[in-house]
Amino acid sequence: MTPTNKTTQAKPPPLKDALDLWLPQALRRVDAVAASPRFESIGRIESVGDGIARVSGLPGARSDERLVFPGGVAGLAVDLDQDIGCVLLGEDRHLSAGDIVRGTGAVVRAPVGDALLGRVVDPLGNPLDGGPPIEAECWEPVERPAPTIADRAAVTEPMLTGTAVIDAMFPLGRGQRELVIGDRATGKTAIAVDAILNQRGGDVLCVYIAIGQKASGVRAVIEAVRDGGAADRCLFVVAAADSPPGLQWLAPYSGFTMAEHFRDSGRHALVIVDDLTKHAAVHRQLSLLLRRPPGREAYPGDVFYLHARLLERAAKLSPARGGGSLTALPIAETQAGNLSAYIPTNLISITDGQIFLDAKLFHEGQKPAVDIGRSVSRVGGKAQPPALRRLAEPLRLDYAQFLELEAFSRFGGMVDDRTRKAVAHGQRMRALLAQRSLAPQPLARQLAQLLALDDGTLDAIPLDALPRFQAALAAGLDAQTLAATAHLASGGDLDDATRAELRAAVSDAVRALGPPTGAAP
Repeated sequence: MTPTNKTTQAKPPPLKDALDLWLPQALRRVDAVAASPRFESIGRIESVGDGIARVSGLPGARSDERLVFPGGVAGLAVDLDQDIGCVLLGEDRHLSAGDIVRGTGAVVRAPVGDALLGRVVDPLGNPLDGGPPIEAECWEPVERPAPTIADRAAVTEPMLTGTAVIDAMFPLGRGQRELVIGDRATGKTAIAVDAILNQRGGDVLCVYIAIGQKASGVRAVIEAVRDGGAADRCLFVVAAADSPPGLQWLAPYSGFTMAEHFRDSGRHALVIVDDLTKHAAVHRQLSLLLRRPPGREAYPGDVFYLHARLLERAAKLSPARGGGSLTALPIAETQAGNLSAYIPTNLISITDGQIFLDAKLFHEGQKPAVDIGRSVSRVGGKAQPPALRRLAEPLRLDYAQFLELEAFSRFGGMVDDRTRKAVAHGQRMRALLAQRSLAPQPLARQLAQLLALDDGTLDAIPLDALPRFQAALAAGLDAQTLAATAHLASGGDLDDATRAELRAAVSDAVRALGPPTGAAP
């Protein structure tokens, strides 16, 4: 019989030998790990919905503490009852009762730094423009105390908006809080965008905060700023209408924190909040869901403090603090021009003045539709450029007198030549103060127009020819008066040389219209 061939297999090593080889390596890896105790605060969701969550099991949670929900959704602890009331800063679709919630022991923070300029972010610093993640210099709390009285300086430096009627009659200063208020679709956002565009080439950085706005409207603002060449000096913080209510509530505080970084580093910033009426509505919604006691118009009792602690953060810092400034232009919406409603009266009492846009003037074609009688700037001429102050000082009184004379002459009675000339002069004043949106006027152009009005040069120009005169004047100023423009931009006064240069530009613009055909009535 031939023996059968069998395949020989290697015998596995004994178990003891394998352990002798593996155990020293495992012990060395364990010794290399720095073991330390870790404390975690863990609770559970009791109920969730409509951007609100009730959490139990976190007895050590603090007010405004940042909580972490499943999926990385952040929450803000606002009510410290037996069950903690949290405002969710993200979507709650995948959250349910019983899910684990972790406390962080830290407050909500926002990224700050120059890397944010030109970007579109949400209130938590997440990019919305498709760009790379934000490389922040640091992260600062969204809730910060306002500068103290000792840290502030007087508001004396001008903040030009590029809107002639505002810069001439209601001048703004760096560090001021000026409310822009009016009915829906009366040009409030257009004034804010013009103010942003007017800062291009200057030393003011801008932060635009959109709260509860339509995505199409926010996109239009961003595109207008980009087309106007001011995007590299502007930051957009967006919590649109389809964003969670918690993000809409958080947006203005995050935006102010981002702007305060520029102010605290000795620079100047302008914050546009569009708008605080929607912010108050979101606060009312969240408060009712948290079962807080409602007050007037169902708003909670802390709605005044809500906006007061926000707008108080706008200030001009003293030289000891770097001399930076943060100017706020909050926007509010009225219903049928009612300034005595709850939120408008709150904001008017908090701010340093208001620009009121009248719906009737807007529909009559007067744009910007600024109501001269109900608008005011409590800083006054102290923050106005000296050159503009000299020409604009009597403007508001003359305009108010013109409105009275115009109303009187409409009755069709006997009007003497003096009254007729005053009305014709006032009509040219009103035409000069009108301007189209997205076309801010530099200081030199405003001064040239006011100088022509003061000299009576425009009284001989037909009213319908004034737009052509303004276009010719703008072209002539941009091409010829470089010295005057530089002098005025540096804060120079309206001296004889500058007056002569501006008058020459006005004369050239008048000659460009052709031979006079008589003044319009």
